[in-house]
Amino acid sequence: MKPTKDETLSIRTSASIKQLLRMAAEREHRSIASMMEVLILNYAHEHGLVVDAGQDEPSKK
Repeated sequence: MKPTKDETLSIRTSASIKQLLRMAAEREHRSIASMMEVLILNYAHEHGLVVDAGQDEPSKK
């Protein structure tokens, strides 16, 4: 079962960053929100970041 999505994230960024995100999402046939998740999860995986169950802050292992 997939985890529930119960958090909202709003960011301010430049038009060029937003366009790059949109281009990446289109290339992957994803929504912008889905592309953000993929990028964040890839970063976390590459840098060993893990969120333990019941923990709000990520830990580095």
